[in-house]
Amino acid sequence: MKKIFVVMAAAVLAAAIVGCAKNGSKADNSLAELKSRGVFVLGLDDSFPPMGFRDESNQIVGFDIDLAKEVAKRLGVKFKAQPINWDSKEQELNTGKIDCIWNGLTITEDRQKALSFTKPYLDNKQVVVVRADSGFKSLSDLYGKKIAVQSGSSAEDAVNDTPDFQKNVKDIVFLEQNLMALNDLVIGGVDGVVMDSIVAEYAIKQSNLPLALLEESLASEEYGVAFRKGDAKLTAAVQKALEDMAADGTVAKISNVWFGSDITVIAK
Repeated sequence: MKKIFVVMAAAVLAAAIVGCAKNGSKADNSLAELKSRGVFVLGLDDSFPPMGFRDESNQIVGFDIDLAKEVAKRLGVKFKAQPINWDSKEQELNTGKIDCIWNGLTITEDRQKALSFTKPYLDNKQVVVVRADSGFKSLSDLYGKKIAVQSGSSAEDAVNDTPDFQKNVKDIVFLEQNLMALNDLVIGGVDGVVMDSIVAEYAIKQSNLPLALLEESLASEEYGVAFRKGDAKLTAAVQKALEDMAADGTVAKISNVWFGSDITVIAK
């Protein structure tokens, strides 16, 4: 009888293990697999200055790129920046083409349900950029006007989450890149562009464009690095590397290069 009980218990345990496997439970080997491959692949929109973009030599550079390169170095792996279609970024991540999305990605409730995020590393706002001579001072000044947003971006979410603004603008144009939207604004194709304040301020300053930001914003937000939902160990390793970099002054040094001061919020 005792032998039969042991056999039955073993069978039940085996069935439970098989059940867990069928339910998708598996060991988290994300960090070990990354180190085995030896390359940390970052997915980005390569036209999103100063976070990640192409310089005059067509090299991908930026604030996020510098942070990620140092993280990869501390993890003992090589670094690769992989341009992706921003509108399908989660698909690129979940199919294994990239290891993370690191390009001024806003942390939202919906994204947290589907992805694994580090803690925030930068604060940001969604703002409206207008022509400097437009006379527009508030969001309501754009009622009846045409605006542009990057498709699949947090700007699109911000517009959708501001119903009064959304229903009162005349038209919303969806474009692939923020820089395309700004160019359209400069030539008068649209009356405003909703986008990240960090990116907008950098673009206006660097290009000396005749543009301005409305003081009234649509939403406040935070940037984080996103990984596949089950990649908790890799997420934690990147978070620790960032905190170590903040503690030894590396993060502040990189931030000063791109923004003139340390605007990060890591471990603060």
